[in-house]
Amino acid sequence: MAAQAPLTVLLAGPRGFCAGVDRAILIVERALEKYGAPVYVRHEIVHNRFVVESLEAKGAVFVDEIDGVPDGRTVVFSAHGVPKSVPAAARARDMFYLDATCPLVSKVHSAAEHHHKAGRHLVLVGHAGHPEVVGTMGQLPDGAITLVEDVAQAETVALPAGRELAFSTQTTLSVDDTADIVATLMRRFPHMRPPRSDDICYATTNRQAAVKAIAAKADAILVLGSPKSSNSMRLVEVAKRAGCANSRLVQRAAEIDWRDYAGVRRLGISAGASAPELLVQETIAAARAHFDVTVEEVETAREDVHFNLPRALEG
Repeated sequence: MAAQAPLTVLLAGPRGFCAGVDRAILIVERALEKYGAPVYVRHEIVHNRFVVESLEAKGAVFVDEIDGVPDGRTVVFSAHGVPKSVPAAARARDMFYLDATCPLVSKVHSAAEHHHKAGRHLVLVGHAGHPEVVGTMGQLPDGAITLVEDVAQAETVALPAGRELAFSTQTTLSVDDTADIVATLMRRFPHMRPPRSDDICYATTNRQAAVKAIAAKADAILVLGSPKSSNSMRLVEVAKRAGCANSRLVQRAAEIDWRDYAGVRRLGISAGASAPELLVQETIAAARAHFDVTVEEVETAREDVHFNLPRALEG
């Protein structure tokens, strides 16, 4: 049997689950323990099929809207946040609901409320149709928020004359892309109020920094995550921009054709904030079937963030 070619796996750290994702999954698991199955969840609790299917196996039922939830059943709102109309509809039906919105997304919602009450028009930098953006825009009346997706829109967007302005951002954007968009907006609207602290979350920022660190050394990069996951998609873009053109997103190791990596000697691996570590280890194990693998951890930050569960689930 021929000797396997050597492969160094550059393992990005931090990677994978963030505190908000940990909290959201735990909310569903604790709700199942406390209230029994089925527990209904509006939308995917986080954007990862493995996570969703694991929770389904425990008794979670995922629905598009709460009108798919029978009377008397517990419902959980996803980590991405929801428009105000959703909890209002739940209250109208006397439903018991648990809000798994990431606290860092809730911070953006609170800022939107604050600016609106102060009479400011809000610009939201984000991706149209993403659940987080839908949720944030749904905190305020129609027309109170203008969405800007890229630099081109920032250059041409028309905002209400004579109004004070403020901006917020989606929490899972590319740090570099967002900086370019914000710079364009601030050049055109120099008195626009920025957030009190950066809206892009610590986990997104840290994972992008770690991918940048391995991109300069890697022949190829694999990011474990869902194509629905904004932060996972951004990691691939960041890797390519940082110099590793051979970067791609995969959901599971089974998707990888290892023949494509025959000439690769240094393979970077990371995972989006909604991808469990199990999928990273599964990918490394799959690589060992084809290469003589050495794993090298490349850690750029340590994370110790923890978010409390809703009061109804504490204890």
